[in-house]
Amino acid sequence: MTAVLDSESVPPTPRKRRGRGRLATVPLFAFLAFAFGLPLAAIVHAAFQVKDPETLQTSFGVGNMSASLQDAYLNALQSSIKISATVAVLGVIVGTLLAQAVVTSGARWLREPVLTASGVLANFGGVPLAFAWVATLGNAGMITDWFNLTDRGWSLYSFTGLTATYLYFAIPLMILTITPALDGLRPQWREAAQNNGASTWQFWRYIGIPVLTPSLLGGAVLLFGASFAAHATAAAMLGTGSAVPLITLKIAAALGGDVLVGQENVAFAMSLDMILVVAVVMAIYLPLQRRSSRWLA
Repeated sequence: MTAVLDSESVPPTPRKRRGRGRLATVPLFAFLAFAFGLPLAAIVHAAFQVKDPETLQTSFGVGNMSASLQDAYLNALQSSIKISATVAVLGVIVGTLLAQAVVTSGARWLREPVLTASGVLANFGGVPLAFAWVATLGNAGMITDWFNLTDRGWSLYSFTGLTATYLYFAIPLMILTITPALDGLRPQWREAAQNNGASTWQFWRYIGIPVLTPSLLGGAVLLFGASFAAHATAAAMLGTGSAVPLITLKIAAALGGDVLVGQENVAFAMSLDMILVVAVVMAIYLPLQRRSSRWLA
């Protein structure tokens, strides 16, 4: 007796499944092209559109890109990279230690509030964050007056002050990033190390830290990108004429017309510089994240 199989009961072939999977990604790529592709194309087009200051005629060239890497603009780019790197290093160290304390405690009543608060604080920025820090540690802030911090050399409107402000959201972001990796450290690894006479320091040196290195570096890259792209907090707290030059503040000033005649598109060139820096950062972050996921799977 032969059975006639209905066409609907036959499972799809691997080729058909791949075709359906590709078709399902069309809306995603269409959204990415509209939300990111068009703005990127507009920035690139404007960045290479140079205006003659005498004739005001526009032509394509690299004048804007060259200007964005000179004098005050280059200083602002270097300062942004420096403060972002500082925030990334400090955020990784402090955030990892706090996350390890929470994971090691094993207390649910501690873990859930910490992770919830970290999720809120990691997204707390802009004008509210600037106002909170100015009211607390500004020149007339409450903590500043209580401990006479101004006489001790403290200034919120400096490299140190801005770094501390950025750490307010960087450390919670690192806690959220590194906690799953810390959870992935299997207890069997520690038990095996102890059975073979390894101390706690040897376990972390030869097992824990090597396994966590991709996650730690990935978290550092993530914190760098978040600090590098931050604008609203610095703009509200420092203003465009601050003692801490930042590339985001320079872009805002250039878009507002604070440039020489013929350099109106330098802001787009500086934006393209930022995009290139972030692209390099993401090129480092994504392979590290995949490697970390494979090790801790």
